[in-house]
Amino acid sequence: MQVNGVEIVDTFAEAFPMRGARVLVTALSRKWALEAARAATGFATSVIACGCEAGIEEETGDTPDGRPGVNMLFFAVSREELEKQLLQRIGQCIMTAPTTACFNNLEASQHIRVGGKLRYFGDGYQGSKLLGDRRFWRIPVMEGEFLLEDSFGVQKAVGGGNILILAETLEVALEAAEKAVVAMKQVKGIILPFPGGIVRSGSKVGSRYRFLPASTNTAYCPTLRGRVESELPPGVNAVLEIVVDGLELEAVKEAMRVGLLAACLPGVKSISAGNYGGSLGPYHLHLRELLG
Repeated sequence: MQVNGVEIVDTFAEAFPMRGARVLVTALSRKWALEAARAATGFATSVIACGCEAGIEEETGDTPDGRPGVNMLFFAVSREELEKQLLQRIGQCIMTAPTTACFNNLEASQHIRVGGKLRYFGDGYQGSKLLGDRRFWRIPVMEGEFLLEDSFGVQKAVGGGNILILAETLEVALEAAEKAVVAMKQVKGIILPFPGGIVRSGSKVGSRYRFLPASTNTAYCPTLRGRVESELPPGVNAVLEIVVDGLELEAVKEAMRVGLLAACLPGVKSISAGNYGGSLGPYHLHLRELLG
């Protein structure tokens, strides 16, 4: 199968179960909502070393307090780890940012308590307010009050969807990846957790060093061609990966589909995907099936 002369490799991306949450931050201005969101989703590219994977989903004007808002998605391997990450990131990055408020923005049957624990920062002066079936906490801070929802919805989610862009040059690979990122970010319910949505240091499970759970994906490193069993066809001199996490499997599939199509530029030799023979996760997203 080819798209615009680019081979679509007959392989699959191997995705795995995660737990996801959508957090809404609002502020007096768009600037401060974005500042808080960027801080809260920082250092959250991979669960290998970051504890969670997170990113900005979208800016929004549909907010409980009518102020500029930003939706963020957070993904972790368990409900307990997700609660830990939200407590730390909301407490250290959103509560600290000027003028912010923080709301749950995911309808789910399961919840984790965030405001119900961060309220203790108020040192006994925090106040509670119940609106319908939603409880909020008003925590006194030096510029007024920080309004925070008591609990946040958590649902089953999907992590690790991916595409690999194999190109003749780094410049072509980067241009193709950037176009793919633009297309994929239009899909609601997903994030691309790596910087700018793009990964140059893709990994494989395991290492020759026993203390490392993951190491460089040697089969796709151009400088190792001839020294390892390479997956690179002739003429490929650069590979970039795009990883996608989503609240729903269908959203991950759609993001991979539009990203794959957008990346089929002149100079791209093929589009592939990372998998571990089916041993890592139960979701096998076959590239050619995504294109129908």
